[in-house]
Amino acid sequence: MAKPLYEGSKIELTPTIARHYDRIMNTISFGKYDRFIRRAILDMEISEDDEILDLGCGTGKNAALMADHIGESGRITGIDLSPVMEKRFLEKHAGDQRIEFQKQRIDIPFSIKKQFDKVLLSFVIHGFPHDVRKRILENATASLKKGGKLMILDFAEFDMEEMPWHHRLVFKKVECIYAFDYIEKDWKEILGSHGYENFKEQHYFRNYARLLSAEKK
Repeated sequence: MAKPLYEGSKIELTPTIARHYDRIMNTISFGKYDRFIRRAILDMEISEDDEILDLGCGTGKNAALMADHIGESGRITGIDLSPVMEKRFLEKHAGDQRIEFQKQRIDIPFSIKKQFDKVLLSFVIHGFPHDVRKRILENATASLKKGGKLMILDFAEFDMEEMPWHHRLVFKKVECIYAFDYIEKDWKEILGSHGYENFKEQHYFRNYARLLSAEKK
């Protein structure tokens, strides 16, 4: 087995988990995953002509939901490293010329030679060490048009010890060590230091999940 990119992280899913990722997420969220993902996509306020970059796009579930809101001139680009996720993504969007996939690590500098109206990070950035998160934010920022919006759909800020015991048990069992650090950070302050303003947030799943949007200055 290859050495993981980051010790203690769970961003590199096994092929079995990757194939059944959406089903697993719905199970561990007590059936609420699908519902709040759909709500979050609505809250992104996608326009018909939006060009959207989905960093760490996974199976393409989010891209499928976003595709319902873009028109013929809209575009979605998904980026992921996993071959299994690539296969699932391409199967899901075969024939849709508005949606494309690029196999690429999001935690190292890259350039895709265009800029987007929106960049989405959905339940991915929490799985990295904090210094690596900064590199991911730099990639996201470089990929956004001026005035474009960064959308982080991930855990909200909360005190894990105040969670009901059964939620805390699942969180500690399922999540990686970096998630425990992620929920303690002030992400508005962090994004502000990366050149973002005009923050807006929506909460889901008993306020444990959040869509945080910010505009690139």
